[in-house]
Amino acid sequence: MSGSLWLKPPTTTPPLPAVPRPPEPRDLPEPAGPGTAADPLDELAARLDAFTAAAVHPDEIAALLESDGMTDDHIRLTYGRNDSFALAEDLYARAERRHPDPPPKSAARPAWSEGLGGCLVRGLVFALPGLAYVLAGPLLAGPGGRYGLPAGTVPLLAGAVTGWVWNQALSHRAHTWLGLGDRAAAARALLTGAPAGALAGTAVAVAAARDGELPAAAFAAGQSLYLAAATVLLVLGRERALLATLLPLAGALPALRWDLPDPLRIALPALSLTAACLVAARALRPGLARGAAGRAGPPLAASVPYGLFGLGSGVLVLHAGLGDSPAAAGGAVIALTLSMGPAEWLLHRFRGAGLARLRTLTTAREFRRAVTGTLVLCLGGYLTVLLALALAAALLWPAAPWPAPDRLPLLLLVGTVLWLGLLLQAFGAVTAAAAVCLLAAAAQTLEPAAGPLAAGGAAAVLAVLSRVLLVRPTAHRP
Repeated sequence: MSGSLWLKPPTTTPPLPAVPRPPEPRDLPEPAGPGTAADPLDELAARLDAFTAAAVHPDEIAALLESDGMTDDHIRLTYGRNDSFALAEDLYARAERRHPDPPPKSAARPAWSEGLGGCLVRGLVFALPGLAYVLAGPLLAGPGGRYGLPAGTVPLLAGAVTGWVWNQALSHRAHTWLGLGDRAAAARALLTGAPAGALAGTAVAVAAARDGELPAAAFAAGQSLYLAAATVLLVLGRERALLATLLPLAGALPALRWDLPDPLRIALPALSLTAACLVAARALRPGLARGAAGRAGPPLAASVPYGLFGLGSGVLVLHAGLGDSPAAAGGAVIALTLSMGPAEWLLHRFRGAGLARLRTLTTAREFRRAVTGTLVLCLGGYLTVLLALALAAALLWPAAPWPAPDRLPLLLLVGTVLWLGLLLQAFGAVTAAAAVCLLAAAAQTLEPAAGPLAAGGAAAVLAVLSRVLLVRPTAHRP
């Protein structure tokens, strides 16, 4: 089972493109005196003209006024309107609908990974570490097992889930520093957090191991080191370097058909792990520099929901594979892992389409319809890709059976939960996404037979949340 699925940092969902925004009314006008000829409302309308002309709903203007600290008392005294909503409706009615020009094509995609090719490469990077399990699998097998799982599976899963949770939260914190323009501080956060995460994953795996599972615990320690190194490289935008470190794992392809010597099965993953750690250490050199004195960092609590989302979604992914034969489980997890590349590209497309609608549509109803249609198309496109990957894995993966009629819908439901959860996370609603995923994961863990019901309920709730939250124009403003 691939331990690389949730290496994607939370900002694996890309940052919103910049949209020009007019100067905000920081200096609130005083009430007009008896000798003042200018109408304060005319002055405010002129000052906010660029913003109100681009708004597709008065609520956008009301949000801007409230963010500037305009109280209802001030609005009544200065502009003669009851509250910010009444004032916003008046400003909206005064402005002729205009929208800013789209950014030039040269600046539309600043990052190489925002294109379809780059996102597919990231999906490949997420999936390739699974070949390490192909190589090491025969060395990890042993007598006995627990919970209906082969021997050695429990420490591997325990270490992987710990890594997913820790590195999701760490990635968010580092990306927050990057968003503040402080790359050295982001590197320092990774320099401290990545080794701690590797130690945590190793400790949990060792604690979960029983007699005869020492090889699995040792492999889980290497898995934790790789998760830490890959998180560093993905957050810092070194996907291509990470891909190069994974090339030795291509030696696992012959192992799909023929037996390989045990020393080679050990050497290839060890070489890839060593290369990833060395490249990550090199990338962290800026973290050794002294940072700006007295600068407050982002609150640690802000990263907790991202870790919880990693926990809930990771457990759901594990349940999507558990209960099948190892070959069928491998095919399901491979399909989910590879689908993360197209999923990321579709997230870009949804966000870009939302910004484009802000520039071209003039009513809130048109905007809601357009965004709803885009949401349906993007989700449908992702599920189509996931289905195609699941069928391809069944055809190409050795000894993998054809997906059972009851397992394929579960896989698609889990995929729906993952994509909608990532979408909500990208728009700042990570707490809601994490809560839904955790509840579904807990229900499926307590009652495995309720898997389709739990995943279906979570998918329905996330679909409703996405429809309610993301059709608002204010959700798409940077």
